[in-house]
Amino acid sequence: MSTHGDWKIPTSVQPRAADYGFDLAEALTAIVALSTRVPDEAFTAETLGTERAGNGVVIGDDGLVATIGYLVTEADSVWLTTHDGRSVPGHVVGYDAVTGFGLVQALGPLGLPALPLGRSGGVKVGDRAIVAGVGGRQRSVAVEIVARQEFAGYWEYVLDEALFTAPAHPQWGGAALIGPTGELLGIGSLQLQQGTAEGPRTINMIVPIDLLTPILDDLVTRGRADRAPRPWLGLYASDTDDAVVIMGLADDGPAEAADLRPGDIVAAVAGEPVADLAGFFRQVWALGEAGVRVPLTIRRDGKTIKLAVTSANRERFLVSPPLH
Repeated sequence: MSTHGDWKIPTSVQPRAADYGFDLAEALTAIVALSTRVPDEAFTAETLGTERAGNGVVIGDDGLVATIGYLVTEADSVWLTTHDGRSVPGHVVGYDAVTGFGLVQALGPLGLPALPLGRSGGVKVGDRAIVAGVGGRQRSVAVEIVARQEFAGYWEYVLDEALFTAPAHPQWGGAALIGPTGELLGIGSLQLQQGTAEGPRTINMIVPIDLLTPILDDLVTRGRADRAPRPWLGLYASDTDDAVVIMGLADDGPAEAADLRPGDIVAAVAGEPVADLAGFFRQVWALGEAGVRVPLTIRRDGKTIKLAVTSANRERFLVSPPLH
């Protein structure tokens, strides 16, 4: 997770205003610093910490801010800080575990322009863009789209097509991916390693903004997307040597209750072989809504075991934000 600190971006990779057909300086003022505090008893406190920091992007004239969800999940205190050092309290208004987006409403005037939402569907590998953190051009990186492909996260998360950019931004969480016409194309989520002919390089994974547009109104008015909750197992898994291996379990989650264990290899879901991590999660989700029984075939210590996990709604394990 990214944090605030004394970090610098080399001048050689900073965006230059002359390269863009919009007011770069003004657009970058739409990026704010975001700091949150999460209760010690929160479900995500152990894995994500109780103090989180990153970026947010003003997307509404009323002070609505888009960010990456892990920064605001279960937060009971939110502060937004502008490029010129003004701090305003905020309130979490929405979170979507399926896409990973979070929304915060500023509780005071930010006095900042809103960055218009673009369309990430037309972005191509090789296109140029900007990954922007709070602090203007000196805290932003001129990047190239180096891939757009499926991404599977160990925490039961899959994007059919994520965007990947290089060089990497050192404070990626909640950073804005800004296209050549000054529109928001995505929100920064992760830092990863990509293998190239010259060796590994550090890249950022960006959640495409096209995933936010259809659920934006729902998140603002309901706090969540208007869709049936997916079945959640409460496990952390990884692709290892052409197998999907359980790496850890959420405390008191469905997988722990079903006696799944770290080191278990998931061989099949409902009798259908598991090929990879994304396939495993999709097979589980295809069985129905949260609460559905998920039959698993497990290989453990050289033995084949069949067991069933009664899935749950992930949201019911989370602490709700306080009302304002």
